Amino acid sequence: MERVYVLEPGAYLRKEDGNLAVVRHGRTVERVAFDGLKTLTVMGYGSLSGAVLKALVQHRVETVLLSPTGRFEARLVLDEHKHVERRRAQYLVLSNPARTAQIARSIVAGKLRAQARFLLLRGQQYDDERLLAAGTAIRALERGLPAQPSLELVRGAEGHGSRIYFGVFGLLVRNPAFTFTGRTRRPPRDPINALISYVSTVLTAEVLSAISRVGLDPYLGALHEVAYGRPSLACDLVEEWRTFVADRLILGLVNRRAVSPEGFILRPAPEAFAHEDELTEKRPVSMKPGTIRALMESYDTWMSTRTRDPLADDHTTLRELILRQVRRFAAHLVGEAPEYRPFPWELVR
Repeated sequence: MERVYVLEPGAYLRKEDGNLAVVRHGRTVERVAFDGLKTLTVMGYGSLSGAVLKALVQHRVETVLLSPTGRFEARLVLDEHKHVERRRAQYLVLSNPARTAQIARSIVAGKLRAQARFLLLRGQQYDDERLLAAGTAIRALERGLPAQPSLELVRGAEGHGSRIYFGVFGLLVRNPAFTFTGRTRRPPRDPINALISYVSTVLTAEVLSAISRVGLDPYLGALHEVAYGRPSLACDLVEEWRTFVADRLILGLVNRRAVSPEGFILRPAPEAFAHEDELTEKRPVSMKPGTIRALMESYDTWMSTRTRDPLADDHTTLRELILRQVRRFAAHLVGEAPEYRPFPWELVR
């Protein structure tokens, strides 16, 4: 098994005869060989032994820690890649305001193209003029991006596009048991928003893992400013995957009734939270463990789906596509490619 998700609160990880053992209430509930294990994701208040930590380092297992609400908190940093030149190029290019704005423009243009295409496809499928109009508006926004942009204008266009997109997102939900009236974050306030936030976190961790493998610094990006503890480059490079990977997965699960409202816990919640602990304790909605496990199983299957890569003219998994795109981004930074082009979903049939 290449990937393990430890989602239940209170889990304890220990080493048993060369295996990673997940223990709950004194009983081993899962055992996975360290050989072949590539990624470990621990959510909530799980703990692990020193022997496990040593084994994770020895086997170079990418380890990501998420909060109980699914927010990225930390990752185990292994001995970094030897690509000093890539990092030096990254620091040089992203220290240049004009180059930074140009790369941010490309990232936002790719995100807008994906949003527009998705809404136009669904608008035709559902024969819904509101989806078609929103898709057309986002396409116009993308085509109106200036050739020599300012970072502020680019960020403004990204925010405007997201408001249009999520303004009609509820029309994509075809299961009457669920409703979506707007995007809410920190905290999400309904099941659909909880699913979007959770998958976004996991997908960002996926991109972060790819960035680490390629040897770039995940904390210096173009579109997202440097902020303490935020992997800004991962936040940049996840944008091109949100619509056709994350949103399409979530809508598929909801519309096929693979998840139900009974899989969520809803709580009355204040309008604002005083601190992180209160947000964790009183969050308006959370997923039950069974829902999280079903979601992650679907996510893993989805990421193994083979998709055509028009840039390489072959088919590969979504997970491999993410890695390829990060390598293409690195190629641009070191001068091997004239521009960075987000994944061209418009060329995928």
